[in-house]
Amino acid sequence: DLRGWTTDKHRMVDDRPFGGGDGMVLKAEPIFAAVEDLTGASERDQFAQDTRVVLLSPQGRVFTQAVASELALTASHVVLICGRYEGVDERVADTLVTDEISIGDYVLSGGEPAAVVMVDAVVRLIPGALGSETSAVNESFSDGLLDYPHYTRPPEFRGMCVPEVLLTGHHAEIARWRQEQALKKTERNRPDLLK
Repeated sequence: DLRGWTTDKHRMVDDRPFGGGDGMVLKAEPIFAAVEDLTGASERDQFAQDTRVVLLSPQGRVFTQAVASELALTASHVVLICGRYEGVDERVADTLVTDEISIGDYVLSGGEPAAVVMVDAVVRLIPGALGSETSAVNESFSDGLLDYPHYTRPPEFRGMCVPEVLLTGHHAEIARWRQEQALKKTERNRPDLLK
């Protein structure tokens, strides 16, 4: 809660934008104070080398599995700044932020839902977070494709059968089938990933 870092008697975290316009803008002062309190530094070049301060914004680079992996494997501390209203005072982005990230080409009421998405995607990639080390390796986007179809028991349900190759126990054929299916699913649902 940014109000914990305000200094005025009304604990204001936002104000009207200079130059006019709709909405309110989150003030620089409480954000700087919060980040300084959390990191011990007042500018991005003073942060510990493995600290990232991320502004969640529709203007940022798009959050992908690769970005999640980068944050999980290279950052020991990640501070998320959730935008709200019309946005955040640009001095925050110019001075504090190491990364400006968007979860997609749409606008939310605030950055909090985006933060939940990012936290989940990043945490599950931290070594030891999942039950199996390979769980985060063999899935959608891990190799640039969507995931292959998954099946479980029973082998036949309402006339729908599991592909025979999955029942053979032949690991090379299963791997080949999975690769083919992942490619087909990617071509059908996300052809942009193949460019």
